[in-house]
Amino acid sequence: MYDGIIKEAEADLRELMNIPDNYKVLFLQGGASQQFAMIPMNLMKNRKAAYIVTGQWAKKAYQEGKIYGEAVEAASSADKTFSYIPDCSDLSIPEDADYVYICENNTIYGTKFKTLPNTKGHTLVADVSSCFLSEPVDVSKYGVIYGGVQKNIGPAGVVIVIIREDLITEDTLPGTPTMLKYKTHADADSLYNTPPAYGIYICGKVFKWIKKMGGLSAMKEYNEKKAKILYDFLDVSSLFKGTVRKEDRSLMNVPFITGDEELDAKFVKEAKEAGFENLKGHRSVGGMRASIYNAMPIEGVEKLVAFMREFEKNNG
Repeated sequence: MYDGIIKEAEADLRELMNIPDNYKVLFLQGGASQQFAMIPMNLMKNRKAAYIVTGQWAKKAYQEGKIYGEAVEAASSADKTFSYIPDCSDLSIPEDADYVYICENNTIYGTKFKTLPNTKGHTLVADVSSCFLSEPVDVSKYGVIYGGVQKNIGPAGVVIVIIREDLITEDTLPGTPTMLKYKTHADADSLYNTPPAYGIYICGKVFKWIKKMGGLSAMKEYNEKKAKILYDFLDVSSLFKGTVRKEDRSLMNVPFITGDEELDAKFVKEAKEAGFENLKGHRSVGGMRASIYNAMPIEGVEKLVAFMREFEKNNG
């Protein structure tokens, strides 16, 4: 019975993302954070990799990469609190680097790669946890594309790894546990050990919902419409302002501030009383953040903007 569930889920995901036949789809455990170690363990043949650091999650992956070899910071936006995506058209990448790593959508800071970096022929590895299935993607441009499912796809506890077959080998770093080898799971069709069955079952249901919605092109259009409502208001507001460079704005995560910490706290408190949850910004940046993932209806964003207008009128 379960065998049918995981096979159907994979088939639907392949259809949604148009995944080429030379890529494996793995349903794993350990969340996206475990991939910070699995990637170098499996891919760092030359003990060297380049990381583009655009937020906390890319930074954590970069720091983990250092444990296993020479991790090079090819670009960073830390100089402006990760409020933009650096120019990645002419990166300084070591010739023998095994891969170039990015976090494609930065949950905390609200930035998104609109153009993939020029990796100069090196394998691109991307964490797409917070933008998974939010828009069409050309899987063939990546060596590995992975994400925790808890933002857009299903319950926490499942991570989906889409990996090109030539990257799945026995040639892993010495001491790599059997459970942390991609080959272990690829050879067993993600059934090497007891999988997070319920989580994968729900993922399968969400894949069918997205197909019913019209697929990833329709999903992108829906998400752009939602984000535009909020960004358009922020661009004309006399009280609130967005914190991200316009061309790098995420469709999923929208951080904003009033410029006054006390007023920010008042907004979060009153918003919660009005029924808006989880608007407080990450502790590392403060302010507010609206996460408007696939499941958020347009009406939710419209009501948030209406509340923000009222708050602005009373506190501006």
